[in-house]
Amino acid sequence: MSGIVTTILLADDHALLRAGLRRLLEEERDLHVVGEAGGGDDAVRLACELAPDVVVMDVDMPGGNGILATEWIRRRRPATQVVALSVHEQESVVLQMLRAGAAGFLPKDCAFTELVHAVRLAAAGQRYLSPRIVSPAISRLLAGQDPRDDDLLAVLTPREREVLALIADGLGTRDIADRLCISIKTVETHRAHIMEKTERRSVAELTKLAILTGLSSLER
Repeated sequence: MSGIVTTILLADDHALLRAGLRRLLEEERDLHVVGEAGGGDDAVRLACELAPDVVVMDVDMPGGNGILATEWIRRRRPATQVVALSVHEQESVVLQMLRAGAAGFLPKDCAFTELVHAVRLAAAGQRYLSPRIVSPAISRLLAGQDPRDDDLLAVLTPREREVLALIADGLGTRDIADRLCISIKTVETHRAHIMEKTERRSVAELTKLAILTGLSSLER
């Protein structure tokens, strides 16, 4: 091993899993965990504060999910790479994480050695996807041919996807406005645009859409 140490932020809402990963990762001489986050908002904040080389990111978390957190981290800290861990292996979820800027994607039941390999590749500016989640659509995306016709959320802007995820999490208009630091009227405008673009007519239908595409989950 070289003398270079890769710094890591762990983002997962399960404290026991974070503790186990921290212990295992720090047994590797070239890896060092600098912080832990229990939700998406905390992951973005700590990524900006701690400037880790890699964030190991759970996709499905409260307080802003891993897809949105990845998108924000990659905007604010382009030097920080994200490796996703998820119990969800749907093609739509993988595609959204890759479009958000993730450098890796692995199922949560992967071998620890595979995770370490993905973290090291991400730190070196390379990409790693677990072989079992690669599909034709994902292969096209990696080849630079983005298969957005397969993505029901492709018509939405990043902010609209963020609002949709918060709607699906059960937040009301005022709560969303407070969370995103925007006006209530702006939230209502975003919601109207989302409904128009996705041809949904109610909050219930928007929630189903978010779950279908992996932007939100019933597991709260």
